[in-house]
Amino acid sequence: MLETFQNFFAPPRHMILLVIAAWLGLTLAERRAENHGISKDDLNNITFYGLIAFVIGGRISYVLQNLSAFSKSPLGILSINPDLFDPLGALAAACIVALVYGQRKQLTLWNTLDALTPFLAVFAIGSGLSHLAAGTAFGQPTELPWGIEMWNATRHPTQMYETLASLLTLGLILLFKPHQRPGFLFLIFTAQASFWQLVIHAFRADSTMIVNGLRQEQILAWVVLAFSFICLELIDPRPPMKKLIDSKYKGPG
Repeated sequence: MLETFQNFFAPPRHMILLVIAAWLGLTLAERRAENHGISKDDLNNITFYGLIAFVIGGRISYVLQNLSAFSKSPLGILSINPDLFDPLGALAAACIVALVYGQRKQLTLWNTLDALTPFLAVFAIGSGLSHLAAGTAFGQPTELPWGIEMWNATRHPTQMYETLASLLTLGLILLFKPHQRPGFLFLIFTAQASFWQLVIHAFRADSTMIVNGLRQEQILAWVVLAFSFICLELIDPRPPMKKLIDSKYKGPG
């Protein structure tokens, strides 16, 4: 079954999974946007412009970091090869465009991030499935019975860990009712996502090792997790359990 899935969504068809996830995530976010004081039009626009900036910014950032290679073959800039892409540059470009749009439309930052949270949660699921289809983000060799054959070894199915963790995160996000403190939903999502990355990268074989077993991605996850908790405390100083109890089990719709 896994082999059939990987053959069907072999690169570059694995990108279809990201497109489907983006569409489903935006559809879900649209249904809840007004609960956060954001119109559907603004949500659609900020998502559309952000995605365009993500794609273009990721390529431009990669080109700038490899100018010598592209100066010999300028048409390579237009290549459909998804490997010619810088994720951090793409994320920075998307954030800048989204911030500019939000400022012009006078959108409140925390409310906008809350409205985008379902989109981000569903997109994370699509990302895990895309990694599984492409064979990227692969795990370390293992003898555990649920290991999968990949790259000439039985490995931890870290792509499936990522997908299942993202599904659990989405489920938890949907349990929360609209919160009276803007930013709470997004920060809860960010804390969960960074925690999962912290755990999953312990089993990844492609992580960037720094020293004494420390991974660059885990350090970044620690920073994001700490930042999320600090912001949660600033916007809602109540005891943690009271925050969760008061925020869960939303009513119908």
